[in-house]
Amino acid sequence: MNSRWNDADASEFIHRYASAGEDLALRVYSSRLIGQDSSLVLHGGGNTSVKTVFRNLLGDEVPALYVKGSGSSLDKVEPRDLPGVDLRYLQRLRGLSSLTDEEMVNQLRTHLFDAAAPNPSIEALLHAFLPPKFVDHSHADAILCLTNRPEGERWVREAMGDEVAIVSYIKPGFLLSKAAAETYDKHPGSIGMVLLKHGLFSYGGSARESYERHIELVSRAERFIGKMGRTSIVIDHERSPVDEKHALGVAAHMAPALRGAIARTDDSHGRWILRFRTSGAIRQFAAAENLAALAMSGPLTPDHIIRTKELPLILYPDDHLDAAHVAEKCESALRDYAEAYRRYFDEGVLHTGGSWKRLDPIPRVLLVRGAGFFTAGRTLKECEIAADIYERTIGVKSVAGGLGAYEALPPRELFEMEYWSLEQAKLGKTALPPLTGKIALVAGAGGPIGAAACKALAEAGAHVAAFDVNEQALKAALDHCAKFGRQVQGAAGDVTSPESAAEMFRRASAWFGGVDIVFLNAGVAFSGPLEQLSAKDWNRIVQVNLDGAFHIMREAARIFRTQGTGGDIILNASKNVFAPGAEFGAYSASKAGAHQLAKVAAIELASMDVRVNMINADAVFSHEGIQSGLWKEVGLARASAHQVDPARLEEFYRQRNLLKTRVTADDVARAVLFFATRQTPTTGATLPVDGGVAAAFPR
Repeated sequence: MNSRWNDADASEFIHRYASAGEDLALRVYSSRLIGQDSSLVLHGGGNTSVKTVFRNLLGDEVPALYVKGSGSSLDKVEPRDLPGVDLRYLQRLRGLSSLTDEEMVNQLRTHLFDAAAPNPSIEALLHAFLPPKFVDHSHADAILCLTNRPEGERWVREAMGDEVAIVSYIKPGFLLSKAAAETYDKHPGSIGMVLLKHGLFSYGGSARESYERHIELVSRAERFIGKMGRTSIVIDHERSPVDEKHALGVAAHMAPALRGAIARTDDSHGRWILRFRTSGAIRQFAAAENLAALAMSGPLTPDHIIRTKELPLILYPDDHLDAAHVAEKCESALRDYAEAYRRYFDEGVLHTGGSWKRLDPIPRVLLVRGAGFFTAGRTLKECEIAADIYERTIGVKSVAGGLGAYEALPPRELFEMEYWSLEQAKLGKTALPPLTGKIALVAGAGGPIGAAACKALAEAGAHVAAFDVNEQALKAALDHCAKFGRQVQGAAGDVTSPESAAEMFRRASAWFGGVDIVFLNAGVAFSGPLEQLSAKDWNRIVQVNLDGAFHIMREAARIFRTQGTGGDIILNASKNVFAPGAEFGAYSASKAGAHQLAKVAAIELASMDVRVNMINADAVFSHEGIQSGLWKEVGLARASAHQVDPARLEEFYRQRNLLKTRVTADDVARAVLFFATRQTPTTGATLPVDGGVAAAFPR
C-alpha cells in the first residue's frame, strides 16, 4: 500500500476550507484519503479526529476534539461532518470507573460546541483519551487477516513489530476507550494500535504523519501476508465454479422464487430487494471445498453485523428444477435459517440477561454454491452496502484461512453488537415510502406517460425496471429519473416478441430480484379510414397493442406464480375502449381487445392475489419536454378527422372534456400509484383519466 498524500492537494484543501482552520482542513483531506480506499474502510466504517482549539463567542480558546460524526462516510467527509466537542471535559471522564452507553452519548451530545451538529462517533472517547493530535482508525483488510485467527496477537506482533500496541477485543464504548488509553500509556513510543478482531489506530503530531503511519502499518501486514503466499481456496470439483453467463442465468432463475420465500418467511417487513454479485474470485470462494467452514465463521469485524448479520445462507442450485421446485427448496432453506436465527437470539438474550425485540430473521447474504451471492435489503442501497462488505469478507477469508484457522468473534459478542442500540442507530429509523421493497416493470417506458410513471413509482419507493423499443425515448425517460440512480434501470425491449417480453422479466429479476407491479404502457396508433387501412398497418397496431399486452400479462402471471406473493398489473388502455373515434379503427379495436384481456386476467389471477386494473387515459401530448411519439405520428390525421387546426388540437381535447382540463402525464402516473399502492380492494376496474368524456364513461 502506498501513501497518496500530495502536498499540492493538501494546500488546496487548506485554501478551500480556510474558514474551518488548517487543522480541520487537513483532517478532512487525510480522512478522505483513508475513506477512498475500500481495503481500509467501507460505507461509514472507520473514524478520524484532530485535537485543536475552538474559539467561543466570548473569544475564549477552548481545547477541542473534532471527530467524525456517526453515520458519515470518510470518503465524502466535510468539516460539518466532524463535530467539535469540549476535549478537556471528555478527558476528565477517563477518571470514571463506569459509564453507560446512554450516558456516554448524553455527555458527548451535551458538550458539543454546536447543538445542531451530528452525534460524535461512538469511539469519540477513545480518540479523546489518546494524547496525539491526529488519530486515524480503519478496519483494514490486511490487519483483520492477522487478528481474526487463533493467536492473533502473536501474528500481529510478528508482522508489525514493537511499534504497535495491542488491545484484546472489547466492545466499543467507554471500557474500550479506557483500555486503549492504558495500553498507550504503557507503550508511549508506539505509532499505532491494533484492536484484535476490530481494526487499526494510528496517530501522530500532524495529519500527514498519522496518515502515513497508518499506510506503513497496513503495508507491513500486507508484506507479511504476501510472504506466506497461501490461499484457503481448494475447489470442490463436484461444485466447480461456473462461468459468468451461467452464474447470471442461475441467479435470474432463482431470484423470484427466493424473493417470494423471503417474503413468506418474514411478512412483517414488506418486500425485499435482491442483488446478485459474481466475479472470478467470488465464484471460486463459492466453489471451495471448505466453503461452509469459511462462510459460517462470522464477520470480519463486529461493525459489519448490522449490514450482513452473523452468518450467510448457503444455497445449492439445481439447473434442472422447475420454478415450483426451486421455490420449495428456497423456502425450506429460509425456514431453517430463520429457526437458527431464533435460537441465536434466544441464546443471546439468555447470555446478556437483557430485554430485546428480535430483529427480522432474514439473511442479508445468500451464497449460491459455485455461482456467487445475493444480498437482501429493503432498498438497493442496503443490498449494495452488504455486497461491498461481503465481497471484502470473501477476500480476507480467502487469505486468512490460508494462514491457518480463521476465527471470528463468538456469537455472544456478535449478538451484543447486533442488538446494541448505538449500532442500530447507524441504520436510521426514517419512515419508508409506501412502495419500498416493491419492484415495478414498466413496458413502454419511453414517452410522457412512461417517464412520469417511472418517476412516480420511484418516488413512492419502488425499484423500477424500464423498457421501450425506442431506445432514444427510453434514454429520455431514464434521464428524467436520473436522480434515483440505479433505483431506476432500463434496457431496450419489444413487447411484440414473446422472447423479448420474457427477457424483460429476467432482466428485472437480475437487477432487483423479481417483479411486483407491471405497468403496461406500450402502444402505437394509426389514423385513417378502414377502407384505406392496409393489412400491414393493422397487424402492426395489433401486434403492439394487443399481442404485446398478451405477452407481458402472460409473463407477469408466470413470475407472480413463482414468487407466490401477489402482484399488480396496470394496463394503460384508452378512452377509445368505450368511445372509439372515426378513422381510428385499428387503435380502438386493439386497445379494446387488450382491455378485455385484462379483465380475463383479473378473473384468472385473483386467486394468487394478483390485481389487474385498467386506466383509460386521453390526450396526453407531452411531459416536461418529452413529446409523445404517438401524437407525433397521428396528430395531423386526428386534427383532420376532427376538422380542427393542428395547432389547436390539444386545446380541442381540453374543451371536449367535461372539466375543461388538460390531462397530464402526472395525472396518469397518480392513477398508476392508486392501483399500485392498493388504496382499495379493487380488481378488474377501469379508471378514466380523461377530464370527463361522457361517451367514454365505463359501463
